[in-house]
Amino acid sequence: MSNKPKMSFWQIWNMNFGFFGIQFSFGLQQSNMSAIYKYLGADEASLPMLWLAGPVTGLIIQPIIGAMSDNTWSLKFGRRKPYFLIGAVVSSIALIAMPFSSALWMAAGLLWILDAANNIAMEPYRAFVADKLPKDQHAIGFLMQSFFAGLGITLANFTPAILVMLGILSISDKAENGIPIYTYYAFFIGAVAAIVSVLLSVSTTKEYPPTEEEWQEIQAQKAKHNLISSVWHEIVEAMKTMPLTMKQLIPVKFFTWYAMFCYWEFITSALAQNVFKTTNHNAVGFSQAQLLTGNLNGTYNIICFVAAFALIPLALKIGAKGVHFIALLLGGLSLIAMPYLDNTTVLLTIPNPVGSDIVISTIYLYALGLGIAWASMLAMPYQLLAGSIPAKKRGVYMGIFNMFIVIPMIIQIFSMQYFVYDLLGTNPSNVITLAGVFLVLGALFTLLITVKNKNEVVD
Repeated sequence: MSNKPKMSFWQIWNMNFGFFGIQFSFGLQQSNMSAIYKYLGADEASLPMLWLAGPVTGLIIQPIIGAMSDNTWSLKFGRRKPYFLIGAVVSSIALIAMPFSSALWMAAGLLWILDAANNIAMEPYRAFVADKLPKDQHAIGFLMQSFFAGLGITLANFTPAILVMLGILSISDKAENGIPIYTYYAFFIGAVAAIVSVLLSVSTTKEYPPTEEEWQEIQAQKAKHNLISSVWHEIVEAMKTMPLTMKQLIPVKFFTWYAMFCYWEFITSALAQNVFKTTNHNAVGFSQAQLLTGNLNGTYNIICFVAAFALIPLALKIGAKGVHFIALLLGGLSLIAMPYLDNTTVLLTIPNPVGSDIVISTIYLYALGLGIAWASMLAMPYQLLAGSIPAKKRGVYMGIFNMFIVIPMIIQIFSMQYFVYDLLGTNPSNVITLAGVFLVLGALFTLLITVKNKNEVVD
């Protein structure tokens, strides 16, 4: 649809609210899956391979769902919304089942299902923003997604610590499989968040019907190809005609997402080693490291959803490219500094009139830079890309673009499993330092993206 009307702030809020539940689910994975695996008997070196589900399901599902959603139209649900609903329902079921895992293979299998569902729900959301909003509102649309991503992941990360802090659950209470009881409650809350938030978005936002030309093309594709061949044809054709901007973003995405997977896999072990001086997953120190991981991840996601709105005027002033360079540089330097920070040196004390003062230690410093980088990673590359791809192919191009997230993750898993972890002295803190270096490299490659002016990329 050309000449799309501008949407109000609250309309944009409602259409993106479903992203909150999807990202709540991702947040639970990021902060808890390595710990769950270790409770079920995994050793440190096997963690990367156990995280394989996310990137592989993303690699397979995202371009397929993107192409399918381009050629979907339901009079009742629309083009993208059927996928939000299916993904949210399956994700909720997997979240409820995850803490009941009785063996390593069961947790790994549920993670495959959970990641597949999250990808089905998430992938069309990028195209949804470009479908609904005029070009001059793309920035606020994608940054609103960053806001909800930050909010969802923040609450997911803080939920276990809040349950313990309020005295609802004890840090030492565990089920028969060794998984803490607070993990069960957090995953149940995540299941509710996933389905409720998506239902709100679906019920409050209507999609534009396809134009007559688009409808005829959809019908022609169905007549010419069956579903599988049609999807394959769409993906191959889009790969052949990939815009220049998309190609230039490949190394940026590689280094940033290789770095983030290093962080998510090894941050709990690094904190247990550095802060709580233990490598034993049965020790109280490891449970404390799991909760601190949630607090730190929650903090960087608070920074993310606050920074998301601050980045809007900055992006208009210096462009998405400039914002992304600065943000990734800050994130990289923060992770490089992480092993030199501790949990005893006080950074800030916040008076609490109804209880003990809230003490924030220097370890939280790295979350500041990482939060700014995370806000930019979730928005700026999509803003750079959105104006360079044809409207009728947004789904498949966004799916292919997300492959540039999952391919680095797959490379990270196999390289980390078989030689990088040993090369780094089997030291999880060194993995975090490597993640910081890679974010800096991603920032440098951002400078190579060709821009016409501060707001437009060259197609």
